[in-house]
Amino acid sequence: MKMPQARGPVSTNLRKLISNQHTEFGVDLDAALRATDDVLQDDDLQLALFMAYELRYSGLQGIDDDWEWHPEVLALCAAIERLFEAALRERVSLPPLPAPDVESVAAALFELTGADSGPSVSRFLAKKATDEQAREFLILRSIYQLKEADPHTWAIPRIRSRAKAALVEIQADEYGGGRFERMHSELFARTMRGVGLDAGYGHYIDAVPAITLASSNMMTMFGTHRRLRGATAGHLAAFEMTSSQPNRLYGNGFRRLGYDANVTFYFDEHVEADAVHEQIAARDLAGSLVTDEPELLEDVFFGAAAGLYVDGLAGAQQIDAWTAGHSALRVPEYLDLPA
Repeated sequence: MKMPQARGPVSTNLRKLISNQHTEFGVDLDAALRATDDVLQDDDLQLALFMAYELRYSGLQGIDDDWEWHPEVLALCAAIERLFEAALRERVSLPPLPAPDVESVAAALFELTGADSGPSVSRFLAKKATDEQAREFLILRSIYQLKEADPHTWAIPRIRSRAKAALVEIQADEYGGGRFERMHSELFARTMRGVGLDAGYGHYIDAVPAITLASSNMMTMFGTHRRLRGATAGHLAAFEMTSSQPNRLYGNGFRRLGYDANVTFYFDEHVEADAVHEQIAARDLAGSLVTDEPELLEDVFFGAAAGLYVDGLAGAQQIDAWTAGHSALRVPEYLDLPA
């Protein structure tokens, strides 16, 4: 993807480092970490972490792939991750933990996700959103959806037995069963093109706020650390268990705005797919993982609750902006640019 525009001293110096304009990281990272009021909402830190992570995905234009595992980049990631994870663990409330068996874990996950009372972007989109707000919604979602499934895929080599098979089963569907045109990331790209947006991977990176980056970064942080494999399983379970009904409403919202099946197919596909995936994720993935490794029980529920918490913050920001008559983007002018 293209190199994002810097948002502060940390992302500025990371850009210079990996572009070979500096020979070492030229800012006091510890001071920057101490200075932040809220790491989840810190544009500079979340962008720097996102850029460093992107070297592990598709890379950044003009940047040598050797930077992926460069010690200074890894040190940057580790420092921000420590603050990020600590903030999540401090703020996220865990439910009472169930017995470490398949049915108890699944039941507790369904109870947790069913009790989620976060703001409903899906209901807003279904009933109230303007065409401009619907396009903003796609821009915000594009940061993750155009690489849909990749962050959770990191966990495949880190787990064993039925949990591994369950994760592969879910991911195989996300990747279209081997058919490029059926990959969920490609279906989302088709939706973006259908409303006149640019579907290039990361095209809108400069337009989205820190909390959108934090949601994506959280998934990558969980996925790229073996010790957090339980959190990855829990996050994916909650993700799938809170997907089917919202996607039905998203599809209805775009139909209300006059868009056809070419645009709504992505959402309609998820109504059925995720109704199946939620059962597999809750029982065969999360439940089986905890049965095999009971010590991961707390992290499974941490990952699930963290996903609900961060996405709730992101949803609240969107709805607050829209109801106040403002854009939910950092750079609203992106909506006026040609695709």
